[in-house]
Amino acid sequence: MAAFKETSMGAIFQNRVEEHGDKALVSFKNRQGVWEDLSWNQLNEKVRNLGNFLISRGVKPGEKIALFSPNRYEWWVADLAILSIGAVNVPIYATNSAQECRYIIDNSDSIMCFAGTREHLDKILSVKNQLPNVRQVIIFDDLSESREGVIDLAEALKEGRAYKNKNEFDERLRPISINDLATIIYTSGTTGNPKGVMLSHKNFVSNVNQLQAVDPDFLAGDHVFLSFLPLAHSLERTVGYYTPIFLGHKVAFAEDVTKLLENFQEVRPTFIVSVPRIYERVHNGILAKVSGAPPIKKALFNWAMGIARDNLPYICNNRPRTGFFAFKYRLADKIIFSKLKAALGMDRLQGAISGGGPLSVSDAEFFLGMGIRVLEGFGLTETTPVTNGNKPTRIKPGTVGPAVKDTICKIGEGGELLIKGPQVMMGYYKNDTATKEVFTKDGFFRTGDIGEIDEDGYLKITGRIKDLIVTSGGKNISPQNIENSLQASPFIEQVAVIGDNRKYLSALIVPSFENLEKWASDRGVSTDSHRELISNDKVVALFEKEIEEHMRDYARVEQIRKFTLLDSLWTQETGELTPTLKVKRRVISQKYSRHIDAMYPTE
Repeated sequence: MAAFKETSMGAIFQNRVEEHGDKALVSFKNRQGVWEDLSWNQLNEKVRNLGNFLISRGVKPGEKIALFSPNRYEWWVADLAILSIGAVNVPIYATNSAQECRYIIDNSDSIMCFAGTREHLDKILSVKNQLPNVRQVIIFDDLSESREGVIDLAEALKEGRAYKNKNEFDERLRPISINDLATIIYTSGTTGNPKGVMLSHKNFVSNVNQLQAVDPDFLAGDHVFLSFLPLAHSLERTVGYYTPIFLGHKVAFAEDVTKLLENFQEVRPTFIVSVPRIYERVHNGILAKVSGAPPIKKALFNWAMGIARDNLPYICNNRPRTGFFAFKYRLADKIIFSKLKAALGMDRLQGAISGGGPLSVSDAEFFLGMGIRVLEGFGLTETTPVTNGNKPTRIKPGTVGPAVKDTICKIGEGGELLIKGPQVMMGYYKNDTATKEVFTKDGFFRTGDIGEIDEDGYLKITGRIKDLIVTSGGKNISPQNIENSLQASPFIEQVAVIGDNRKYLSALIVPSFENLEKWASDRGVSTDSHRELISNDKVVALFEKEIEEHMRDYARVEQIRKFTLLDSLWTQETGELTPTLKVKRRVISQKYSRHIDAMYPTE
C-alpha cells in the first residue's frame, strides 16, 4: 500500500521513491563532462534535506518561493522540496531580464528565490533592493565568495541534514489538499505585464493521469526522456518532468540547446517533449544537406522519402505493413532511415510530443514516415497545459487530437475554442478582473484560439483571435498557418505576416543564413555580410520562388504580395520573442514600421 495519498506531486514522488529506490532517475553532465546518474533515493535525500532547510528558515505552507534557473536536476530538487512542505513554486524563465524577474518576484509575493548560476544570482541581486520581502537567495552553483543574504545549495542541504525534527517534512506533506495552490506560472506577456496563472495540485495530478490515459501501453516499460524545454514552461513541467516521475521513467538533462544534437547522440532518448521549432530545424537541416549531396545519394534519399510518404497510412493508423511494401520499407529503413536516425541520436526514439505552437504537416509527416511517432497536442499555461493529444494508434497530422479524458472542448462564438476540465487553472493571481474575462457564465475557459472539431472529435487549431488579420477589404486571415507554410522552406528561419487594415498581405522574413550562405557560395554570390547578401538580386529571386512554391495552396487574398528580408535573428534578448519563442507581433510592428510602410507605398 502506498505510504502517501496521491494528492500532490510531492506525495506521488515519495511513493515512487519507495517503488524504484536505487534505480536511476536523472542523468546529467558533471563538471568533468561525464554523464552521471542519480537514483530515486539519492534525489529524495536532497529533496528532504532542502525541504528541512526551508522549514528551518521559517517557510510556512502557502508562502511563495521563486525559482530562476535553467534546466538541471537541482530545479527538480527545489521544486519538489517547495511543494512537499506546502509552499508555492513561482518559476521564472532562465532567459528573463532582471526587471522581468523583479516584477514576477514582487507580484507573486515571493519570500525566497533560488538562482541557478552566478549570472542568474547577479540579476536577482541587481534588483534585490526593490524586493524587501525576499529574505534569502539560494544559488545552485557553488558560492565563490560570501554575499549577504545568499547561501549556496550545498550549504542549504548541509543545514537541512542537521535539522533535528526530521518528521516535520512528512507532517507537512500529508495534509496538503489536492485543491491547494501549487504554483504560479507567469505567462509570457506578449501585451503588457505577464499574468500569474494559479495552478493547484489537482491541476497537475489530473493532467498526468489524463496523459497516461491517452494510451497506457505507449508509455509503459522503461523510457529515457531528454529534457531541454524550459522547466518554467508548463509543457516541460507536466509532460517532461511530472509525467516521467508519475510513470517511473528516467530523465536526462540536455546541457543547453546549442549542444542539443550532441546530447541526443549521447543519450539516445526513447521519448522527447518539444516545440515545433526543433522538429522544423532538424527537418530543414537534413533537406539542406541533401540538396548539396552527390546525385546518387540525393536520388536514394528522394526514393526513401517516397516510401516514407506511403508509410503514413500505416503508422498513423497503427496498421502492420504487408507484402511488397513491407519489403520496400525495410530496405529504405536499412539504407536511409536507420542511418539518419542514428546520426541524429533518434534511433531509439519511440515517441515525440509536440506542443507550445502549431506543427506543420510537412514536419510531422517527415518524422512519421520514418517511423517516429510525433504526437501533436494542444494546451495552454492556464490548462496545466494538456487538453488535447493525438493517440499513438490514430494520428491525424494537422490536428492536435481529441480531448483528453474528463475534458470537454466545444466551439463557441466566433469559432473560439472553449474548454472545461480538472486541468483548468484556479485563476490569475491577484487579478479577479482578468480571471472573470476568460471564463464563460457556464464555467468554460476561453482559450482565445480559433478551432474546428471533426467527426472523430479531433481538434484543428486554425488561428488565434488576437492575431487575426483583418484586411482593409474586410477579409479575416489567420497569419499562423501562412507562417508555418513559409517556414517549411529551408531558407526561411522566421517570418511575420503583415496586413491588418491593409489592402494585401506582406511578410517580414529572417532567412536561415546557414542554408542561404551555402546556397550563395555554390553560386558565386558574395556573402561578406548578411545585409549585402539579402540585397542581392539572385537571393531576392530565390525568396520570390520559395514564397510562390509554399503559398500555392492558398487563396488569392492570402497570398504574400511583398516581402522584406531582415539581416538579424529575432530573439528574446532583442525583444521580438517571448521566452517560449512566440513572436511578439506588436513589438515587430513597431520596431520594423519603416520596413512595413515601405511595402505599402500607395496607402
